[in-house]
Amino acid sequence: MPAPPTRGAEDIRQLRNALPFWISLLLLPVAWIAATVGSWAVLLLPLFGWGMVTVLDIAGGLDETNPDPQVSERDLVWYRLITMIWFPIQFIVVYACLWWATHGGMDGTLEKIGLFFGLGVISGTVGIVYSHELLHQRNRVERWLGDLLLAMVLYSHFRSEHLLVHHRYVATPRDPVSARYNEGFHRFFLRVLLTCPPSAWRAEAQMLARKGRGPWHLSNPFWKYAALQGLMLGLALAIGGWAGLGLFVVQAFSAIWQLELTNYIEHYGLTRRHLGEGKYEHVLPRHSWNAAHKVSNWFLINLQRHSDHHYKPDRRFPLLQTYTADEAPQLPYGYPAMTTLAMIPPVWRRVMNPRVRAWRRQFYPDIADWKPYNRGQLPKPRGAS
Repeated sequence: MPAPPTRGAEDIRQLRNALPFWISLLLLPVAWIAATVGSWAVLLLPLFGWGMVTVLDIAGGLDETNPDPQVSERDLVWYRLITMIWFPIQFIVVYACLWWATHGGMDGTLEKIGLFFGLGVISGTVGIVYSHELLHQRNRVERWLGDLLLAMVLYSHFRSEHLLVHHRYVATPRDPVSARYNEGFHRFFLRVLLTCPPSAWRAEAQMLARKGRGPWHLSNPFWKYAALQGLMLGLALAIGGWAGLGLFVVQAFSAIWQLELTNYIEHYGLTRRHLGEGKYEHVLPRHSWNAAHKVSNWFLINLQRHSDHHYKPDRRFPLLQTYTADEAPQLPYGYPAMTTLAMIPPVWRRVMNPRVRAWRRQFYPDIADWKPYNRGQLPKPRGAS
């Protein structure tokens, strides 16, 4: 179990303690500078999202305190608010920049592409992370906001894949986004792009079949996904023409790339023990990489406390627990730095493969042959489609 709670409800509910999680708003003036100055300034968004947050991580150190997980939702208003207002903020920023770039505000094609690649930092490292939080909630308004954020990056199927496949089958051969040991990011990325949409479709079809409905039934959320994504694309086309549509797709692809970089590092090389005949052990904190780096956890609303998120998926982000190395494997750096390393597979393997092997010795010293785990050759979990 994680360390005993060190922050109670009275401390958590204070606005001053919630405000660090609003650090994402600093991206808005950076986006304005990037769009109006152009030229070299289009690099500011990725430099802030990856470089500056990493520097602040080094200065800020680790946060290994834990909140009381029994705190009421009434005490989390200031934390929930930033995730709920993000869709209109992102919507305005992306489409305003689209109008600006296609109506004379920017000249060079590369300059425009650079801006919209940078806007993917907003819609990817912030928007998709916030949508992830929203989609895990039971509140219908929050789930709709999550769907809208995913539609803005043309990745709506992530909802089905994440909730019906990833959380259920994480660290098994059925989960496409559990990166295998020695699998480089670029190979992983292509595999995920090709396998996740049909995987999500099969999961929804299986759910419908249990209700006696076919996969083309109107209750299949893929109809909603298609409609919302079509609306986002149609608006981009109406505002900026074909050039605007292309720039919108650049923004979406940049966001998807950053999402899958994050997916890659969250479970790299970690596997659940196969118990035989398609049975696997329950998900435990040890099956996700944990990172206690303070500033990047502010920026990513505690996504790096990923071990606890998989252990308790319904827990809201302010209440997620961090774990020691006795309970969960630890990343050496926060996500922004780790995703940079993941783009260079030889460097990534040098940093992470020894840690995976140490994790195996620590938690599974009796397993002698890891080849079936490394290659994803074990049987799929029972009931998996």
